[in-house]
Amino acid sequence: MLNRIVLIGRLTQDPELRYTKNGIAVASFTLAVDRRYKNAEGERETDFIDIVVWRQQAENCANYLSKGKLCAVDGSLQIRSYEAKDGTRRKAAEVVADDVRFLSPKDGGGYREAPESSPFAAGNDADMVGDDDLPF
Repeated sequence: MLNRIVLIGRLTQDPELRYTKNGIAVASFTLAVDRRYKNAEGERETDFIDIVVWRQQAENCANYLSKGKLCAVDGSLQIRSYEAKDGTRRKAAEVVADDVRFLSPKDGGGYREAPESSPFAAGNDADMVGDDDLPF
């Protein structure tokens, strides 16, 4: 079985960093990701996807990412259920990130290179394809 998600989008707000009772860092943020195709009005719709990052990478995200920054997330989808304040059962979907790459230029300029093993590496099959490149 396979549960893998690769997303590229912009943060809708600064990451929120917390620590568990055991001192493990966990950060959460929402990523705005445009859909591939335009709707009937000719506009792209956007999905807002909740991201959760753990440990050192959580601290890095909290320190170096902020609202509007572009990043790539490689992780898996997690569905959890919880009881809302009104007593109803609800479900929440979120991506648990295994790898987060900062794609916005640093203040001094330049981009951080992805390692060859990453799905974000240059020449990898995960390269973005524009609408004009699609045969349909």
